[in-house]
Order: sequence, then C-alpha cells, then structure tokens
Amino acid sequence: MADKIIRVLLVDDHQVVRRGLRTFLEIQDDIEVVGEAADGAEGVARSEELHPDVVLMDIKMPGTDGIEALRKLRELENPAKVLIVTSFTEQRTVVPALRAGASGYVYKDVDPDALAGAIRSVYAGHVLLQPEVAGALLAQEDAGGGTGRGSTLTDREREVLGLIADGRSNREIARALVLSEKTVKTHVSNILMKLDLSDRTQAALWAVRHGVAG
Repeated sequence: MADKIIRVLLVDDHQVVRRGLRTFLEIQDDIEVVGEAADGAEGVARSEELHPDVVLMDIKMPGTDGIEALRKLRELENPAKVLIVTSFTEQRTVVPALRAGASGYVYKDVDPDALAGAIRSVYAGHVLLQPEVAGALLAQEDAGGGTGRGSTLTDREREVLGLIADGRSNREIARALVLSEKTVKTHVSNILMKLDLSDRTQAALWAVRHGVAG
C-alpha cells in the first residue's frame, strides 16, 4: 500500500487541534487531509461526500458526539476506518467508542510519527488496542457468553480469527495462509456471522478471551 495515498478526514470541534493535525499530516508523503469537520454530524456528512479512507474523530463534541457519529458512519455504504483521538482523562469513553466501531485510538499528545503510524495501521485493517482498554472491553463482553458459538467455526476460520487477533490485515492473512484476499474476506464475513459479532475489533477480543489468539 506504499503507493496508495491515504485520504484522511479530521473531525474535532477545536480548530487549533485540527490545524495542528493538518500541519503535521500534510508533510507525510502517503497521507492527504481531504477535509475537516467541527462536530459529529458534519463529520458524517463530509464522510459521505468525500469518501475518506480514515477519519480522525474526537469523542466529546457539541451536538452529535463522536460515538453517535461512529454509529452513523457504519451505516454508510463504504464506511471509513475511524481512529479516535482523545485525551487520557477521557479513557473511559474509549470503550463505548470501540464498541461502536472505531478501529483504535490515540491520545491527543501522541508523538506525530506514532500518529502517522496509527493511521497507516488502521488503514491496513489493523485494530489498535492498548492492554487496559482491551481488558475493559473483555470484561464487558463476559456477560454475553458466546463460547459455544466457536464450535461452529471451521479449522480455517479459526486460523483466520487467530490472525485477526494478532492485528493482521486481510492482505497479510492472505499471504500467511496462501489464500486470495477475496477468500479471506469471505472467511471474515463467516466468522462475524457465526459468532454474532459486528466487526473485526469484536472478533479480535472474542479470540483473545476464548484462547484463539496466538
């Protein structure tokens, strides 16, 4: 994907934050800031208009907040990957954001190079979770059970699920298992259907909790 320009939309109600993010990202050869939005509703509208690859989304915004915007983004035909940008003190709000479909999160004081790396990572299909947040998500999932659903997975689907938990993208899984990306996408869809999960983040957490991860 080195030759692909990653189209990024900035969604934050603070203009200074947006300006700072844009200033740094615009010097990256493989990242292009295609637009900005000052709240969640505008972010959804701009996403529908601009079709970004990755949305950098604040959580706490007036009107439509980041979590509600995430839910609406998932309803779009080709939803972008969403990377939450939050402050450390808002960590408790990261869990519902991830459950709403975010691919990961970074703190607002993140090192610029780490931010660029995070954008590239979620664009590639990886899930960015820090241990304490993964633990909180797993604790919330415990009440739902679901261990028995794993028995419906084929051996190949369990292999794919383990690689998802390792943070591998579909392309990386295809290379590791010597499959086509289309076949991997089919396996991922079957895994989500059989486990009654909505996205790769939940699949990765399910794999960790039930010992499928490597």
